[in-house]
Amino acid sequence: MKKRSKSNVPVYIVCIILALLSILPFWIMIVNSTRSTPEIQQHAISLIPSTHIDNNIQVLNGKTFNPFTGFINSLIISTGATILAIYFSTLTAYALFAYRWKLRQPFFTLILAVMMIPTQVVSIGFYQFMYQIGMTNNFLALILPSIAAPMTVFFMRQYMMSSLNLDIVASARIDGAGEFRIFNGIVLPIMKPAMATQAIFTYVTSWNSLFLPMILLTRKENYTMPIMVSLLKGDIYKTEYGAVYLALTLSVLPLLIVYFILSKHIIAGVALGSVKE
Repeated sequence: MKKRSKSNVPVYIVCIILALLSILPFWIMIVNSTRSTPEIQQHAISLIPSTHIDNNIQVLNGKTFNPFTGFINSLIISTGATILAIYFSTLTAYALFAYRWKLRQPFFTLILAVMMIPTQVVSIGFYQFMYQIGMTNNFLALILPSIAAPMTVFFMRQYMMSSLNLDIVASARIDGAGEFRIFNGIVLPIMKPAMATQAIFTYVTSWNSLFLPMILLTRKENYTMPIMVSLLKGDIYKTEYGAVYLALTLSVLPLLIVYFILSKHIIAGVALGSVKE
């Protein structure tokens, strides 16, 4: 037992170092949100908080920065996009994995091909389409397209191949359960670890999205947090870096909360597995 404990010491040291390196950027960002612009320009890195957070808050208010509005807008878009992407991607993956139909493989190949197309390539056509149907300055234009998430479909299908036992599905069918009842009552609970993992990635991607929201949302009351943060750096005379760091800190907090809420599902899935004998 003593030999094992001694042999694990280097592993613990490496883990502690990696944890500190992961936390360090967030701590520097929080510290810089309490510092003034001259302090940041003179010493870019500091681990000790300063006393200029009140001034940074006043700068944000002076630049018509409304964190509450930005939070609500980003929360609506990110939550809606995440729910639709996770549910319908899991449903699509289930159809590709559990059913045998003629065009299943070509359909999956098409999904893989769509994964290779960058969003920026189709953004112009997407904007023109949204403009023609009057969906600009509408959150649905950023939420509904999340139904088609090829990368999430691919991940869910791969997870099902290793974790979902089709014998359970067959047993539920013999018992008379409908297909949607099987999916919602049996498949989704088994897929919780994968859904939690993809929910984190989808939520972070949607929350940090800047390109599409900037071209689709032109009214100030519809601005998301990334748009508001980007506008803080648009002053041609002077950039208040302390205020920028404070805005970045405010925009990161919801992401950390979502991660801590969903991470327990990932850990539980890894520890317990999906099928109990």
